[in-house]
Amino acid sequence: MVAVVVVVLVAVAAGIVVTDPFGARTKDTSTEGTASTGLAQVTKGTLSARTQENGTLGYGGDYQVVNNASGTVTRLPNVGDVVGQGKALYLVDGKPVILLQGGVPAYRDLDWGTEGADVRQLNAALVALRYATKDKIDPDSDYFGRQTYNALKKLQDEVGLDETGRLPVGQAVFVPAKEIRVTKVTAVRGGSAAPGAAVLRASSTQRQVAVLLNASQQSDVKVGDKVTISLPSGKTTPGVVSSVGRVATKGDDKTTVDVYITPSKPADTGQLDQAPVLVSIISETVEDVLSVPVNALLALAGGGYAVEVVEAGEAHRLIPVTTGLFDTSVGKVEVTGDGLAAGQDVVVPAS
Repeated sequence: MVAVVVVVLVAVAAGIVVTDPFGARTKDTSTEGTASTGLAQVTKGTLSARTQENGTLGYGGDYQVVNNASGTVTRLPNVGDVVGQGKALYLVDGKPVILLQGGVPAYRDLDWGTEGADVRQLNAALVALRYATKDKIDPDSDYFGRQTYNALKKLQDEVGLDETGRLPVGQAVFVPAKEIRVTKVTAVRGGSAAPGAAVLRASSTQRQVAVLLNASQQSDVKVGDKVTISLPSGKTTPGVVSSVGRVATKGDDKTTVDVYITPSKPADTGQLDQAPVLVSIISETVEDVLSVPVNALLALAGGGYAVEVVEAGEAHRLIPVTTGLFDTSVGKVEVTGDGLAAGQDVVVPAS
């Protein structure tokens, strides 16, 4: 919920008819003892409710690559390197360890006749890399058959491995991305490549903004909400909420949930990592509604609000209104009321 402060104006000598607060009234030409005011118009259009939050611009995903080969680490990538599926991620005893996309870690040798989810992701990777067509290998198949064998031999030949048509457990690593960006290297070149040891950490190459949203605002933000991202360069770019966390984390000063935003134009965000940004999340939008500046609202003694309309001949009239959506980005509020129409002048405090 967006908190809004409503300015209450007290008319000291404005000629209000107390017995008929919503009837017509004339303007007092005397300015002594009155607050300075100006005019604004009732407009019709689109308003949006927004949540302004600080965020961090970077890359999505956090993957730890675990080695399963035995020997000596002879080559490692550098932090910031981008490695695609089907390429050598690092070398052990001079032999490449291949990066493949998949959510199941390598835990066994894959050979002709084996079945399972790890075979399914191998089949999908071989098709994605075009070592086989979908007509030859069903990417959803969990069976290692002749076509898997033939396609795997082509991949091994491409990266400089012996063409065995068999995938030993240490010859490939699977991560849930078809392309990764190295963020940290934990292994040491020339060191032992112990099976089960972490080699490096990586992210995807997909741009992402992370926001720590106050847990009390979780219900105000949902997947699909449009976002405006204000970049360090001063430019803005659009985005969309891709994930809203369901588990709260208690910090020193507040309890938060993780919200992730995907930029709609990732190229516009540059290549900065862990850069501070400001995001404006549009949680609700209304179209073709009447609105007035928030400071045009007058609090009524009996509750509710009104606006002071200036009519022809400078006659002033209070119209009680019902408020709707507040758009803090433009300082306006949706209003409805009998006799209220677009183009009318309303009284506001002078700027």
